[in-house]
Amino acid sequence: MESARAQPGARPEPKPDQPMEMITALRELIKCKDLLYMITLREIKVKYVQSMMGFLWAILMPMLVISAGILVRVVMAHLSNTRVGLSEIASVSVKSLPWSFFVASIRFATNSLVADTNLVTKIYFPREILPLSSVLSQLVDFAVASVVLTVFLIVAGVGVNVYLFWVPYLLVIMFIFCTALGLLLAATNLFFRDVKYIVEVFLTFAIFFTPVFYDAKIAGRWEWLLLINPMAPILENLSWIVVYGQPPDYFWMTYSSLMAVGGLVVAVHVFKKLEPKFAESV
Repeated sequence: MESARAQPGARPEPKPDQPMEMITALRELIKCKDLLYMITLREIKVKYVQSMMGFLWAILMPMLVISAGILVRVVMAHLSNTRVGLSEIASVSVKSLPWSFFVASIRFATNSLVADTNLVTKIYFPREILPLSSVLSQLVDFAVASVVLTVFLIVAGVGVNVYLFWVPYLLVIMFIFCTALGLLLAATNLFFRDVKYIVEVFLTFAIFFTPVFYDAKIAGRWEWLLLINPMAPILENLSWIVVYGQPPDYFWMTYSSLMAVGGLVVAVHVFKKLEPKFAESV
């Protein structure tokens, strides 16, 4: 005899349909696009209006990463008795800028739900707006720093090539990957508050295991280990296209694309599953 019987007329619980969850989440975001715009604008204002340096922060932080990368590249060349060419400096610069975007996006997205507990507990809205707005606000930094980087590349003699049309695609994949990771970490950090400290440690040391200051090919036959990180093929392909005028590695670009889109589907599923418990965990 069964231990429990279904009640007459009771509907069976629907199985989670991840594609439908994505469509539903997208519809909710479109419906609340004004709120997303307002929260993103608030993030930008808090960051720039209430600071002494204002928009200079958008240039300073990426430039610090680029400068550190150039310094590391010069030291590595000195130890190996080789010369650092202008193209290598340009390569470090091109990869450092999106890496700065990645680090800032993940850092702010992770703490987004905890930082806005009043909104999470008092009113209903798609909670994914908070980590998404954190990622979107970093696009201002990226856009401003990109202008400076473009000027530098022109001065360095980096020309236009036919493969540059892949650059927007790679940037979109990077944005999707950052959003997916931001959603997962934001939800996890709400339940386990030490997640943000783990993320900080990870972001501090991840640059040494990601080909930002060096090329992945330096690892030789172990190059694939570096490229397993979905950000690595994005950075390598950006450098390969912009600086060297070469076509992207389509295999690894496809890998990053699948990881980003698949990660977003999983992240939305996990986020929606945990969302009803957010208010209890604040």
